[in-house]
Amino acid sequence: MQAPVKTPMPEQDPAARQGNFDEVALGYTPEQAAAEASRCLLCAAKPCAAGCPVGVDIPAFIKKLALGDTDGALGIIREANALPAICGRVCPQETQCEALCVRGKKGESVAVGRLERYCADRGTVGLPKPSPIGLRAAVVGSGPAGLACAWELACGGADVTLYEAFHVCGGVLAYGIPPFRLPRAVTEREVALLRAMGVKIVTDFVVGRTKTVDGLLDGLHHAVFIGAGAGLPSFLGVPGEGFAGVYSANELLTRVNLMRAAEPGADTPVLDFGKAVVIGGGNVAIDAARVAKRLGAESVTVAYRRGRAEMPARLEEIHHAEEEGVEFRFLTAPVEITGDGEHRVTGIVCEEMRLGEPDASGRRRPEPVPHSRFTMECDIVVSAIGTSPNPLIGQATPDLQHDKYGCIVTDPATGRTSKKGVWAGGDISTGAATVILAMGAGKRAALSMLEDYRSRGS
Repeated sequence: MQAPVKTPMPEQDPAARQGNFDEVALGYTPEQAAAEASRCLLCAAKPCAAGCPVGVDIPAFIKKLALGDTDGALGIIREANALPAICGRVCPQETQCEALCVRGKKGESVAVGRLERYCADRGTVGLPKPSPIGLRAAVVGSGPAGLACAWELACGGADVTLYEAFHVCGGVLAYGIPPFRLPRAVTEREVALLRAMGVKIVTDFVVGRTKTVDGLLDGLHHAVFIGAGAGLPSFLGVPGEGFAGVYSANELLTRVNLMRAAEPGADTPVLDFGKAVVIGGGNVAIDAARVAKRLGAESVTVAYRRGRAEMPARLEEIHHAEEEGVEFRFLTAPVEITGDGEHRVTGIVCEEMRLGEPDASGRRRPEPVPHSRFTMECDIVVSAIGTSPNPLIGQATPDLQHDKYGCIVTDPATGRTSKKGVWAGGDISTGAATVILAMGAGKRAALSMLEDYRSRGS
């Protein structure tokens, strides 16, 4: 009889991993992967595949894996997914493909993400060798949307140049996700495959400053895809937010992930953590809290204005944070940050909340409880309450239509924008979302760009 629960993933011991940035989840052994693959019912209807934003044929790859053909399984995955080693680690499979798994009706779903990671880490697959079609395409931003778009364009025979504002490729995969969740070597391995496909990568190139979108189109490229993400942090808007010791999660994670702030003698260090409070309830908040633990914080508390059931963070990440000693304070919202005479953080004043009627998102709206204010002593406050697109590209491209939130308006099916020759996708058009949704948008845009070029016969 097949097991009703997933094959457990080996992990670092919680006590040990608090002191390092090594990957927490260690991956399946061949025996564990085979055991988990055998749980798949290989449904003809493939409901799990319908839940995959990039359309991986999940039963087909698991069948190959169950037969011991890891390379064949990876080949099937890569037909649809440009970044399987990344998606296998950070994609929220539990709300997508695994949520539709038939096995989950009488037990736990098949661990699709863990099996995808296994194939990507252990399998090898030959790169496609497409014939050039003459299309010169620019991809702006090397996050998940940009990488997926560049891969699909290259597979279609386009001459692709990818432009990245930072000094390393990967976008949010490089600066926003800690290595204990996504090791840098994994992202670099996926980027290396793009280079092997002929994609040219230009770093330290800020579109809107180094060159405008119009400049990219002016004789250099036939088409442009904008996948620059949503890296502009939102702030709390409370008194004291300018005190030393207040970070946006973006700043904290970027300092640690790209600027080596966790290493002794770093050029861009962070303050001694002492007691830290992280405001927010998403994956970024959990990442920031777990980073604070690894930076030696005496205590770390995540304060979230709704309840545990409403937290958008992945359950697995919340569980890992709790194992590592992160505390959670629900139905709690910040009111003011207090400081000393040198304008350094000394605490955060909060008020208790209760859940009222549902808001536009469908979640019950948090409302303050009268006379419920209290103060938490702390040395560091991290704001992780969301991000929005940087306005730079929009300001430099006035004929590109944006919505009231600063997101580029696109046709969701194709990624086309209001500007001829320009496509967009990912967080810059939807606001902050998941890696796999951004990849899906990049893939759809690339297919549209290829079709547009072919239809013009040029």
